[in-house]
Order: sequence, then structure tokens, then C-alpha cells
Amino acid sequence: MTQRQIKPSFGEGLADPTLRVNPPHDGSGAAAVQLPEALRPAAAVPRERGRDWLLHRVLLLADVFGLSLAFVIAQALFPPQGHVRDLLAPGWEALIFIMVLPVWVLIGMLSGLYGRDHTRADHSTVDDFVGVFAVVTIGSWIYSAIAWLTHAVSPNPPRMVAFWLRAIAFVVVARGLGRAVARRSPLYPQRAVILGAGEVGQLIARKLGRHPEYGIRLVGFVDGNPRELRPDLADTPLLGPPAGLLDVIRKQQIDRVIVAYSGEPDGELIGVVNGLRATSVHVDIVPRLFDAVGPRVGLHTVETLPLLGLPPVRLTPSERMAKRLIDILIVVILLVLLAPLFAYIVWRVKRDSPGPVFFRQQRLGLNMRPFTVLKFRTMRQGVDDGEHRDYISMTMSPTALAEASGLYKLAREDAVTRSGRWLRRFSLDELPQLVNVLKGEMSLVGPRPCIAYETEHFAPHHFERFLVMPGMTGLWQVAARARSSFGEALAMDVLYARGWSLALDLRLLCRTPIALIRQASNKSTA
Repeated sequence: MTQRQIKPSFGEGLADPTLRVNPPHDGSGAAAVQLPEALRPAAAVPRERGRDWLLHRVLLLADVFGLSLAFVIAQALFPPQGHVRDLLAPGWEALIFIMVLPVWVLIGMLSGLYGRDHTRADHSTVDDFVGVFAVVTIGSWIYSAIAWLTHAVSPNPPRMVAFWLRAIAFVVVARGLGRAVARRSPLYPQRAVILGAGEVGQLIARKLGRHPEYGIRLVGFVDGNPRELRPDLADTPLLGPPAGLLDVIRKQQIDRVIVAYSGEPDGELIGVVNGLRATSVHVDIVPRLFDAVGPRVGLHTVETLPLLGLPPVRLTPSERMAKRLIDILIVVILLVLLAPLFAYIVWRVKRDSPGPVFFRQQRLGLNMRPFTVLKFRTMRQGVDDGEHRDYISMTMSPTALAEASGLYKLAREDAVTRSGRWLRRFSLDELPQLVNVLKGEMSLVGPRPCIAYETEHFAPHHFERFLVMPGMTGLWQVAARARSSFGEALAMDVLYARGWSLALDLRLLCRTPIALIRQASNKSTA
């Protein structure tokens, strides 16, 4: 009996889309069906210990440490008093706490607190806060319920509240420290290849190079017909056509494959991606219409056919009201706390150069309504804006190259005052925009308020950024700042508008101080 081949109807695009049906060896007449080579266990990547293995254990230890430290401190602050039964309570309470610890960990696993770092490149401890809050709260209620139902411990609300608040804080801090330690491990970096060396693939390569904190090391491109590489990517290897991707993964010990636009036919590309399913490689796919897709995209199905739902960009009245109330509350507090710093900056600016303290410039706000933005003056009087216009035009091109410092920033050091250099280093020149926020012309978080002549270079979808209020900080300022071209900054502004949520605003507010510290340290070492 000769070997025959059966092509499965669902196997379109497999690297080897055939199932082998071999003659039976037991005389039963039953055929032995084998998986295609690409889906067999031997196709798996040999790296067994990487970022996922490392961080899962580090974060687990961080959670146990944070919870345990909170428990010990709460016991010390509220020691049992009175009856003999209460004096024996600490031992029972510790035993119940140890018994409930695995429940806390299980809830954390179900909430995804241990499996996001290796899939999401920009995931940070700030993104864990809501999950940690929920997990600690649920675990605390379970712990209290068991202690009360077993009558092992007398109720002590102050001790429980003290434990709950400290547990949230200690777990978040321990996770941050754990991640900082893990990033120094040789197991942390992920080795990646980009499938597709076209314009989009090279754009992703540049972004990965600008963000070493992602821990993704680009090994090279995989493309059968690559475009000429940009000068700043000239040293990136071309590793061959997509047909050899599995061999590249095995030999180079690849952890992540990013599928960008490729000149390969769609059927072959789907086959290559499907061939990665049996491996331990994480696959990222850039959607064909990525310019139209935002963070709030919803995935739903019509008879199992996946559809991406794009929500409207405009905020509802209740969303606008909530955002406005948060802005007012935070701005009032900041203006009171920062009043001495304002007075010192006013004195420094007046002392260093003649002219007004504040720099006023017309910008475009919500629905392109013009308003006057306030900043502390950092440049000499009478500087022409023609050079800035030309620079904006040049950096709109996807082929625009950064300065020698790696930044897309117009160097005009001769026009900047001495106090201006200090203000710009820490972005303190933008503090007067708190007044713009209070007046309702800006928000704390939003797209960068742009100048009217910058819109001359906008593509139609770039105008979506005007559907939300401009902000003092935002996605561009936190994610890239001067490391992105003007065109890339516009894309991030549009992405923020499409993906707006209160949670995103709070996350960006929390990450802004970290971005400012990183920016200041980079300038000090430049």
C-alpha cells in the first residue's frame, strides 16, 4: 500500500499543508495520521527559559513579599489585647493568612497579572495598579470571611484596613523593584525578527531601537524581496525569505516575530504565520489598516469570522465632564503646591534676559478653535519661526533621519537663554499651561497643542486629533517625545484620540514623571 496525502480544508497556509496517512503497522486497517512538520513538537523553539519564565517567578515573589510585609506591619500596629483567646489570635491569623496566600496568587493569575510582560512590549507596573487593587481587595475579603467564619479571630476593622492599604502599596512597589532587577538579567531581552522589510517593517525597527526599555533586540529582517534599508538600519541583517523563517527561529533562538507588511502573497504569509503556532514564539501582526485602528478596538465575530469594531472618537458628555472634573481637581492642587517654584522661575527668567516672563503663542485646540498657550520664555526675543516651519516639513517624511543625538529636535542653542536650558531640561517651561487647563482651553492629558501652519502637512486622518482637547502631557510625550519624527508624533496623537479612556489618562499621568526623569538624565549624559 502506497503512502497517500490528504490536504485538510482548514490547513490553508500551513508551512507544510499536508497530513501524512501511513500504512497501518498493526494489521487493523486503521491509518496513522501525522501532524505537518511545522506543527510537531520538534518545531518548538529551544529557549525554555526567557522573559516569561523569569518575570512570572519574580512577580510571584514580589506579591508574596508585599502581602506578607503588610500583614506583619498591620499585626504590629494593632496587637491583640484583652482575653486569652485574643492573645492566641496572632498564631491563628498567621495560619489563615498563609492558607489564603495561594488564593491571592490564583486570583492574580486569573486576572493576568503574571503573563503580560512578555507579550506587551510597553507594559509597566503602572499598568498593573488596577489589577493589583482588585486582587488585593478580593483576597482581603476572603481572608476576613474565613477568619470570621472560623471564629479564630475577633473582628478588627482598623487592622484590616491598615493591612489592605499597605498591601496595595507594597505589592505595587515590590513589583516595580522586581521588574527593575529582572531587566538586568540576561534572560530578560527578547530576540526578535521582523517579517517584512518594507516601510512599515523599518518603521517598527526604528521604534524598537529607540526604546531599549522594551527589552526587544532586533536580530534582523525576514523578507524575500526587501526594500533598500534606511541608513540608520543599514547594519540590520537580512536573514532570508519567509520560507526559511522556522530555521531562522531555531538557529537564532528567536522569542518574538513581528509580521509587518510584506510583498509575499497573502496565502503564503498566512501559511508562515500558521506554521509558528506550534512554537513558543510570540507573534505580533501589524493590521493592514493599522492607521485606522486604535487601542479601543473591539474584536467580535459573525459566525466565527473575526471583525474589528472601531468605536467613535468623540467623547460623550459624561466622559467630557469626568475628564474636566479630574483636570480641575488636580490643577488646583498643583497650583497651590507649585506656587513657590513659579515665583523662583519668574525671578530666574527676568534675571537672565530682557523681555516678558511668559511666552504667548496661538495654538489650535478642540475642534481647531484657536487659543493662546502660555509657557515660560526660554528663548531670546525676536527669534524667527521660519526655521521651525522648514524643520516640521522635513520631519513629516517617513524617511526623515534624526539628529546625531538620536533626537528629532531642532537645535537652536544659540537662541536659548541660560535659564531656558534648565527649564527645557525638566520641561518646567510648560507649567504655565496649568492656567490654560483651568480656563478649559487644554486638558492635563491630550494631544500636543499644534501651531496652525503645522496642519499644512496633515493627512486627512490626522485631523481626528482635534476631536479631543489638547493636553500638557500625552501619549507622544510619554512614549517617544523627541525620539519620534513629527509624522510619528501626529500618529500617536491620533492613536490617543481613538483610544481615549479615563484609565488611559490616569496611566499617562502616572508615567509622565518617569518620562521626565528619563529625559533629564539623558540630557545630562549627552
